[in-house]
Amino acid sequence: AWYVPCLASHETLQELCRKENLTCKSIGITNRSLKSYEVEYLCDYKVEEGKAYYLVKWKGWPESSNTWEPRKHLNCPLLIQNFLKDKNEYLSRGRGRKAMKLRNHVKTLKPAIADYVVKKAKQRIALQRWKEELNRKKNHKAMILVENTVDLEGPPLDFYYINEYKPAPGINVLNGITTGCECADCPAEKCCPKEAGFILAYNKRKKLKIQPGLPIYECNSYCRCGPDCPNRIVQKGTPYSLCIFRTNNGRGWGVKTLQKIKTNSFVMEYVGEVITSEEAERRGQFYDNQGNTYLFDLDYDSDEFTVDAARYGNVSHFVNHSCDPNLQVFNVFIDNLDLRLPRIALFSTRTIKAGEELTFDYQMKGSIDLSSDSAEGLTPSKKSIRTVCKCGAMCCRGYLN
Repeated sequence: AWYVPCLASHETLQELCRKENLTCKSIGITNRSLKSYEVEYLCDYKVEEGKAYYLVKWKGWPESSNTWEPRKHLNCPLLIQNFLKDKNEYLSRGRGRKAMKLRNHVKTLKPAIADYVVKKAKQRIALQRWKEELNRKKNHKAMILVENTVDLEGPPLDFYYINEYKPAPGINVLNGITTGCECADCPAEKCCPKEAGFILAYNKRKKLKIQPGLPIYECNSYCRCGPDCPNRIVQKGTPYSLCIFRTNNGRGWGVKTLQKIKTNSFVMEYVGEVITSEEAERRGQFYDNQGNTYLFDLDYDSDEFTVDAARYGNVSHFVNHSCDPNLQVFNVFIDNLDLRLPRIALFSTRTIKAGEELTFDYQMKGSIDLSSDSAEGLTPSKKSIRTVCKCGAMCCRGYLN
């Protein structure tokens, strides 16, 4: 389904709820908040007759209900700390110098500073809501954090989190597999990879042991083995806590790991809408004009389908390109053995430190076995407009395409 974001602000919706005496948990209106006052954030500051006052935005109340309150009435040390932090951040960037004094000896913030503080407070709330939404929708145990210490950008308005492929009408991403291995202890002689003509992809430490370009065949829902089977890795989802963060060099959002990741470890899947290649060509022309694309061709065996993660995707939607990446792509088959529709998994190419950004090569050059007939099946969709690369790697090619 295609969704249209609501154009009404939270404040407008909150005011409507109060007028009609309605509750709506998603925008902060509960039975309790209909009659109570809780500080949501602080908007401004002034000193009048020696007393400090803060302009308060009350949680669940529209901005028209903001009031000036003396410091002693406020029991919100964290919000006051955030207010001062945002004010000092603005001043340190050279956008203001210090509080100005009026003739009546009232100290107040410049309007530009107050405006910045309010925008930062709203951004902080929006990012917190987004983080909670992402963690409600994910199907793995690891946490997803969100961070922006760079600018005032908030959550993307037209992005919807999904955990698996979202097929377009007429596309079946499950081919009705009805058989699995009979192993009591995988891997056995007739385990899933060997039945497909390949070796088990993982070693005893559940790390990847096959060469790039080779497919991964995991045990499926019909296999006799249980959830602790060493051949069930990708299907369990990412085991690492990750952070979606705002980059400071114009690359938009990025993803960094909050935990150390060892070499050849599964990190995440690349998911999105599964569309036909014809539809991908049409969308690609539109994305070209925007200077970005999230199209990934599923041409492991043919070129019939493409994954589009522009509007629907998971954390991988935010992973940036690098000409010297720490992730590489593998084709995975689990409950669907249709060679036209592999799942796309990202594995670490080396040890990745906690706090390090995760990247993969959008062209996949150097990360696959170019002698393999299936190697070209890992390349993302081509674009006609060249996009400058900002990865900063020593071996940077200069362009993303």
